[in-house]
Amino acid sequence: MSPLRRPSRRLLLAGMLAAVVLAAGSTVGLAAGSGAFGGQAATGTRAPTGPAASGTRCAAPALAGAVVDVTLTDMGGGMMGGRSGPGSMMGGQTMGGSGRIGMGVARVLVSQGAVSAGTVSLRVRNQGAATHELVVLPLPAGQPAGARAVGTDGQVDETGSLGEASRSCGAGEGDGIAAGTMGWVTLTLQSGRYELVCNLPGHYQAGMHAELDVN
Repeated sequence: MSPLRRPSRRLLLAGMLAAVVLAAGSTVGLAAGSGAFGGQAATGTRAPTGPAASGTRCAAPALAGAVVDVTLTDMGGGMMGGRSGPGSMMGGQTMGGSGRIGMGVARVLVSQGAVSAGTVSLRVRNQGAATHELVVLPLPAGQPAGARAVGTDGQVDETGSLGEASRSCGAGEGDGIAAGTMGWVTLTLQSGRYELVCNLPGHYQAGMHAELDVN
């Protein structure tokens, strides 16, 4: 074989190294796609239990009383804004001045639907793509979750609120729980029915409500 046509050992080694790197990248991509490096999104009506889900950028401290894990989800894709206003996009639909949009693009999932009266802590993970919050409201007898009147600002009346988790990586009230983080709140709840809602504009109508019964 002519010296000009003899393969370069350096070129062969470079080609082998590139093949190894590509194979490793494919393996990492498959693992990430299968959820090997992060928590799976909750399905159904219950949220995952236990400490902060893998992939959450902060964790709650030990909380007092009965601990209820709450997961906030949305369709993702950057279409649900934080404290959005009229004319913004949510779930692929334009939200007009009334805040009215299609239902069912977001959810509030709870690990358990009932707890004993007394000290109750809500540990809230935002697994959606948008900023969310969780407000605790009394639920009148005979009224199902999701039936509150929504104002022209796309929000429900918070009169009688028992408290909220709306601080990223912190307790109580704040500017919203950012995507991939969590917030928490500890309350004293009497026996009764309560509704857990995200009350950022348009989010309640998008499906962000759940019932919690206290016995």
